[in-house]
Amino acid sequence: MKTRGWIIGAAGVLALVGGVASVAQPVGARSSVRDAPVEPVVVELFTAQGCSGCPEANRRIEAMADEPGVIALTYAVDYWDYLGWEDTFARPEFEARQRAYQAALRLRNVYTPQVVIDGRRQMSGAEGEAIEAAVEAEAQARVFPPEVEFRESGDAVGIGSGRAPAGGAEVWAVTFTPGPQTVTVQNGDNRGQQVRHVNVVRRLTRLGEWRGHPILLELPAVSHAGERTAVLVQASEDHRILAAAVN
Repeated sequence: MKTRGWIIGAAGVLALVGGVASVAQPVGARSSVRDAPVEPVVVELFTAQGCSGCPEANRRIEAMADEPGVIALTYAVDYWDYLGWEDTFARPEFEARQRAYQAALRLRNVYTPQVVIDGRRQMSGAEGEAIEAAVEAEAQARVFPPEVEFRESGDAVGIGSGRAPAGGAEVWAVTFTPGPQTVTVQNGDNRGQQVRHVNVVRRLTRLGEWRGHPILLELPAVSHAGERTAVLVQASEDHRILAAAVN
């Protein structure tokens, strides 16, 4: 994947929200043949330990998570639990998020493995090359996104000024455990398999609304050492992601 490094300029948000000093960073620095800097791309995988087609998609997203400038997040859903295995990472709000995408993207059904890229487009997790092409396209799609800056203490995030979409935007904190985790599935379609996940989401917290003016929002405390927080600025109506960063 051809990408380019970027750093959000701190001066604008520092002057506007005060007290916010650390520059928001994506998972890594992007490098590209293009000269213009780009924003990190958010790749959200909806998966399930009881889904027979999901382990391969999990591996694809794990490989993509190592690409600098990609924020990869894994949400486990529980609607396949009836097949005999209760997903150990699933939470009801993750399925609710997937169903919100279903409505926004005008899909007939939710399914796994599903990948949503920047809230703008979706495809099956089995479409490896197509996913990479979509990520590359989205890396160039944002125009003047609001800046996202974390306070050095880690307890607050500032969102800078910008053009808000119709209906405004919501700011979400996505708390996740970075890196891979392996679960041994003991029943159902994947019985006996060790299923790996990367950047498993633990909690979703709505921080507030953003309507184009700079705001400073309190971040939720992490529950376990090593957890990280991705902050997403997301249009309220069509759910496209306007800006994102990881603390």
